[in-house]
Amino acid sequence: MYIKRKYGFWMTFYWSKWPFIYGLLYSCLILAISHVLSINFSLPWQPISVIGIAVAFYLGFKNNSSYDRTWEARKIWGSIVNNSRTFAAATVSFVKGEEQQTIQKELIYRHIAWLTALRHQLRLSREWEHTENRIRGLFSPTVCEDYYNKLDHDLSRYLPEEEIRFYKTKSNIATQILGRQSQRLQQLRDTGYFEDFRHMEFHQLITSFYADQGKSERIKNFPFPRQYASAAQWLTLVFCVFLPFGMIDIFNKINFELSWVCAIASAIIIWIFFLMEKIGDYSENPFEGTYNDVPITSIAIGIEIDLREMINDENIPEPLPAQNGFLL
Repeated sequence: MYIKRKYGFWMTFYWSKWPFIYGLLYSCLILAISHVLSINFSLPWQPISVIGIAVAFYLGFKNNSSYDRTWEARKIWGSIVNNSRTFAAATVSFVKGEEQQTIQKELIYRHIAWLTALRHQLRLSREWEHTENRIRGLFSPTVCEDYYNKLDHDLSRYLPEEEIRFYKTKSNIATQILGRQSQRLQQLRDTGYFEDFRHMEFHQLITSFYADQGKSERIKNFPFPRQYASAAQWLTLVFCVFLPFGMIDIFNKINFELSWVCAIASAIIIWIFFLMEKIGDYSENPFEGTYNDVPITSIAIGIEIDLREMINDENIPEPLPAQNGFLL
């Protein structure tokens, strides 16, 4: 997630420069053929403008839908932040008895381990995502040795080795961590660390964590419908193919000597339309491991800081710093 006040123009242009370059070359080719062969390639602008309006409306629909997926993902993780703080506060307040500090630390550490496993799972690749633009070396794209090495390294700070080995035999580690947390809470209830009412409060929080995990997995595992995404790209391409012919018609009516400006104007319009399409395209998958992600690593570390401060823990990590203006 980009956190500076605004993207610079050249930063935006560099990210989306190829439609402008291809549009400029294509428009120059049309103009060159028209001048060399003395053929009037112009087409009436009115029907082309109707296509452009239709494409613009469609891109607006697609971008709104894509933004909704990103904003929903951020709201889900906002809910995780709030419920995690509530869970930690309940743990500190409810758990009483012998070794209460050890048990409080165990519960909070297991919750941090759940956050860690969940963010690792959400950053795995899907074939419809922008896998070529993933941040190399930071997130493992598949469940492989590198994935387990990074996950084991992170989980080892919060869980015993035996528990980690148990989770690695399961297909959804985050789900199993919450399951173990629920079992542990039942054991503590049975041994009298808190009564039924407080146990039900804990269970409601576990339910909310499962709900937030399921919502995140829904966004991760269900792509933006490909018929809508593909149609936006192809409709934009169709409009841009016809655009230079309509621009020739306009510039010929103004001044034939200025027809060369037509190529630059066409390239700019082509770039604008493809930029809008690309913004929507890169907003569809908020957990794909690129710089445009919802910053779940930063959010998870922020939760860890809050929770460990509640139990007066030591060696608390610093907030994750931005890298070149991006939070990860």
